[in-house]
Amino acid sequence: MEVVIVPDAPAGGEIIAEGIAALLRRKPDALLGVATGSTPLPVYDALTAKVRTGAVDASRARIAQLDEYVGLPAGHPESYRSTVLRQVVEPLGLGEDAFMGPDGSAEDVQAACEAYDRALAEAGGVDLQILGIGTDGHIGFNEPCSSLASRTRIKTLTEQTRVDNARFFDGDIEQVPHHVITQGIGTILEARHLVLLATGEGKAEAVAQTVEGPVAAVVPASALQLHPHATVVVDEAAASRLKLAGYFRHTYADKPAWQGI
Repeated sequence: MEVVIVPDAPAGGEIIAEGIAALLRRKPDALLGVATGSTPLPVYDALTAKVRTGAVDASRARIAQLDEYVGLPAGHPESYRSTVLRQVVEPLGLGEDAFMGPDGSAEDVQAACEAYDRALAEAGGVDLQILGIGTDGHIGFNEPCSSLASRTRIKTLTEQTRVDNARFFDGDIEQVPHHVITQGIGTILEARHLVLLATGEGKAEAVAQTVEGPVAAVVPASALQLHPHATVVVDEAAASRLKLAGYFRHTYADKPAWQGI
């Protein structure tokens, strides 16, 4: 995988947004997979700025959700559907018809998981998937020891992930659902380009295990090592435990400008 070390989160957001813009110039109706949480916000802000200045046309782009809480009422402000609409779809000037995601309020959750997996395939597959990483190395909501071949399914959140996400629920862990629908690792690996953004010292160990450790289910993000086009963008703090940081800086600095990420 390619590792890009940047000074800070905005710089990482700009690099990834330019990568998305280049994709949209080549393929205007690209299907973009998006992650939620605070980490990818610089990406969405930078991409929105490019759209508003006319640097790129996103009017035909399609947006695919990575995961969704199970059991939140329709329209709940912290559902991932609401979050993606608010942070990505609306700022890019897209309508809800450009958006696809799993139904976390479905009566038959398993059927909803299978339906979303099929819908992604029928849409032609995800062209570029943005990922964050948990402090325990999870991607999407594929917690440690998730199968590396897993498909979209229901998962039970670990206590640590619920603690991490309580900040979106007024700091009250009791409001954080226990279950989610998530694209499986096998599903995620079918995207044509995976781009993981990590910032902050708290992610440093997970990043090191993902990039330099063995491929192991205990660190789900390490599955990115199996992908033919995976890019990991990290700020200095998140890169602080990488043994090969000097090598990664050298290779990116000497990369042909036309190649992009």
